[in-house]
Amino acid sequence: MGILDGQVAVVTGGGLGIGRGIAERLGEAGAHVVVVGRRAAHLDETVHRIGQAGGSATTRVADVTRQDQVEALMAETVANHGRIDLLVNNAGRFMSIAPASEADPQNWWQDVTVNLFGTYLCCRAAIPHMKERSKGKIVVMGGGGSLAGFAYGSAYGTSKAALVRLAETLHLEVKDDGISVYAISPELVRTEMTQFQLDSPEGKRWLPRIHQMFAEGRDVPPTLAGDLCVFLASPAGDRLGGRFIQARDDFRRIAEAVDEVIERDLYTLRRNELPA
Repeated sequence: MGILDGQVAVVTGGGLGIGRGIAERLGEAGAHVVVVGRRAAHLDETVHRIGQAGGSATTRVADVTRQDQVEALMAETVANHGRIDLLVNNAGRFMSIAPASEADPQNWWQDVTVNLFGTYLCCRAAIPHMKERSKGKIVVMGGGGSLAGFAYGSAYGTSKAALVRLAETLHLEVKDDGISVYAISPELVRTEMTQFQLDSPEGKRWLPRIHQMFAEGRDVPPTLAGDLCVFLASPAGDRLGGRFIQARDDFRRIAEAVDEVIERDLYTLRRNELPA
């Protein structure tokens, strides 16, 4: 028996990298996973891997920046599987690598559109279905730029910081409907996205620190974020809604100390101030 047996999870950007790692972990935990993305071949491979491990999954091709496609995705998931227990907003983009004053505006905006607007559309479409059952959980993907400035990756960093605030805001709006919203960071993972940072001329020029981080072995496997998603989707994560938790955090200890976490307003974005 898996801890998520009987649950239905939707994972966007699930064809590769972090999304695939999350989908695999959810499948191992017993959830049926609807794997979403724009490239069918990659989605099929994720579903195949989940099936080989004894899990259950289906694919759905969709662009998270298209409202009509997102709404159809959520409606069809409910029609086919009866409900949406978990939505993991993993789809992301990081192609604008340059000083903000020199970045191509359209490329800059496309990063924000996929990361922030795409996540908003998915949440907006899933929440009404969750409200009907007074139950559901949503994971929003923070990352680089969520806790500090991200020079030469301003679109990505700005959108990721905004996503952490979006998660907390949404949680405040829907918690009384039985829905919890979390922000997580998968940490540094070798993916198609980070490979572009390593190999592209602009990545080599503006983000040499990424090369250094990989050289120092500071990256983690994509399944680490999956372990966190499984934990949050389980009853153990029920009271951590609105929080921002990183994949390498001791999230079990955080859950055990949840009363203190809530009382001290920990794992949130706040302004530090001088003493009165």
